[in-house]
This record gives sequence, C-alpha cells and structure tokens, in this order.
Amino acid sequence: MKRFLQLMVVFSLVVAVNSALAQGKAQIKFEKKTHDFGSFLEADGVQASSFKFKNEGDVPLLLTNVRASCGCTTPKWTREPVAPGAEGEIQVSYNPKNRPGSFNKSVTVTSNATVKTTVLRITGKVAPREKTLAEKYPRKIGPLRVKSNYISFAKIKQGEVVTKELELVNDTDKPVEVGFRTVPKHLKAVVKPSIVPAGERAKLTVTYDTKAANTFGFASHRIYLSIDGSKDYKSSIGVSCTIEEDFSILTAEQLANAPVARFEPKTHDFGEMKQGEKKEHTFTLTNDGKTDLHIRRVRSSCGCTAVAPSKKVIAPGETAPIKVTFDSRGKRGRQSKSITVITNDPKSSTVTLRISSNVLTTTS
Repeated sequence: MKRFLQLMVVFSLVVAVNSALAQGKAQIKFEKKTHDFGSFLEADGVQASSFKFKNEGDVPLLLTNVRASCGCTTPKWTREPVAPGAEGEIQVSYNPKNRPGSFNKSVTVTSNATVKTTVLRITGKVAPREKTLAEKYPRKIGPLRVKSNYISFAKIKQGEVVTKELELVNDTDKPVEVGFRTVPKHLKAVVKPSIVPAGERAKLTVTYDTKAANTFGFASHRIYLSIDGSKDYKSSIGVSCTIEEDFSILTAEQLANAPVARFEPKTHDFGEMKQGEKKEHTFTLTNDGKTDLHIRRVRSSCGCTAVAPSKKVIAPGETAPIKVTFDSRGKRGRQSKSITVITNDPKSSTVTLRISSNVLTTTS
C-alpha cells in the first residue's frame, strides 16, 4: 500500500510538471500552408491569397516577422497580438509583371509560438502578355522602329558574299521615305519598299562582299540612312563581321608546307612610366614553316599604341621585327593593351600580343 501511494505521488508530480510546461505557450495553426494560383495571364495583374491561422495556445500569439523569398511576393499580416482562441491572417500577393512562366515562392513566418518558424508557399504559372510594338522593336531610327540598329555578320570566310535583313516598322500615321546617304563600297543596301506606308513594314537588305572589303579580322562600319530627306547622322545602322582566311581549300601537301608564325615572347611589360612618356618594344616574328608567311593585318586595341611591322612577307626561316610604341599621354595607373596580328598560318592565323605598364602621375 505504501509503495502504491509513492507511485501515485510521483505520477501526480509528472502530470503537474507537464501541465505547467504546457501553460504559457502560444500555438499557431494554419488552415492551409500552400496556395496554387493556377494559370493566369500576366495582364491579369497582381494575384493575392489569404492564409488564415488560429492561436490554439493559452497566451497571446505575436508574429515577429513575415519574410518573402523575393520582391515579387508581398506579404501583409496581423500585427497586433492574437488572443488565445482568436484568429489572424497573412495576405500574400504575387506581381507577375515581366515574370512569365511557372513560379514557386515561399513566405517564412516567425512567431512566439511553440513552433517558432512556419513556411508558407505560393505557386502558379503566368502566361506572357502580348508585347507592345515598342517592346518588340525597342530601337528607333528617326520615326522608324527596329529590333536592333546593328547587324552582325559574325564570322565570314574571305571571298564570300553574305546577305542579312533588318525589318523596319513605321509606327507613325504617315508614310516614311527611306534612302541612303553613305554606304561603304563593299556593302550593298536596299530598302523595299523605299516608301513605308503608315503602320506598315519594310525590309532593309544588306549584302557584305568580303573580297571588296579587302581586309582580315574584325571590321565595323556604318550605313547612314536618309529618312524623309533628313541628313541626321543618328539615322544609321552599324555593321560588323570577322573576316577569316579560308584554309579549308588547302590540300594536305599545302598544309604540310604551310608557313608557321612564331612569336617569343608574346607579352612585354614596360614597367613604370611617367605620364606623357613614350616607350618602344620590338616583338620578333619568325617563320618556322616551308613557304612565305604573309602578314594580312596588324591592329592595336588603342590609338595610344602604334605598330610598325618591318615587312609584310617573311620567307621560311626568316625573322622580322614588329616595333610597338606605347604613348602614355592621358593615361594613368595600370595599362594593358593588345596587338592583333593576322597571318596566313593555317594553324594559328590570329595571334594576340600584349603590352602593359604602370603610368605614374606627378602630384603638385
């Protein structure tokens, strides 16, 4: 009997402690923790949903923070303490503007409840809205709209003739006449129709003749348009390409006997220079091949760097100097410039040389 009474006392103490521990706690219970907006249009605008919760504890519940995973999701919540047995809510909105496609966003809720953190989640799929004409054709050439005022022909083999088109849109209420002020000699440009009716489109066709261009490597140009007779220099189209020698036409024997360009080294550091000072360095180019090495083009990355090859044709086994002059006028701090040398070496037709320096400025 005594043993039984002792066990009852211990059991009562455990119950009392557990009851005491259970007291003084807030408990948050959500009706749902996820919401799927389903599919909707971007044009439908902001979508909102409410997450309701109840305090099932015995002390007031306080939401200390509600944080969304991205700026497109905006939460609003009950700020005042929620009494035991009372309800509150968290409103979550999603802005689909410029965000087409599926989304899965989270909202992290922090409170004084027994479970400190709860994660809510919203999902859905946004169907993109129809873009405006201005969005489809963001660039302007006078009164005309274009997707881009730049045509890139990328890489073209020497001797090729390549054509590309650019759509012109007349977004005005009257016809626009398109002509040309200047077109580089190796380019051919045609607009059809030359008079673009109001609200209609025309095509600008540009043909690049690499043989007429007579150059190698990267080249950029501009085609200047005449819009309704205007001579505004801003009405222009940029054109660029990289012209490469076509080594695919060489036979196995020609490749075996091809020239080989060798630079040693390919970099030079002038060290410290006073601003306004000029320094020279001579790179050495050797032809390790079996036929003449032709320098097709030499181009520097900056007008401050002058390059002077001693010759354009280098015989097998011959060495030729390439003098580089760096002018530090107007420069300051660490400088790094490049010189691109293009030759008829089929294995390494383009070589980049680099010069560097640290330009010091005098302080008064």
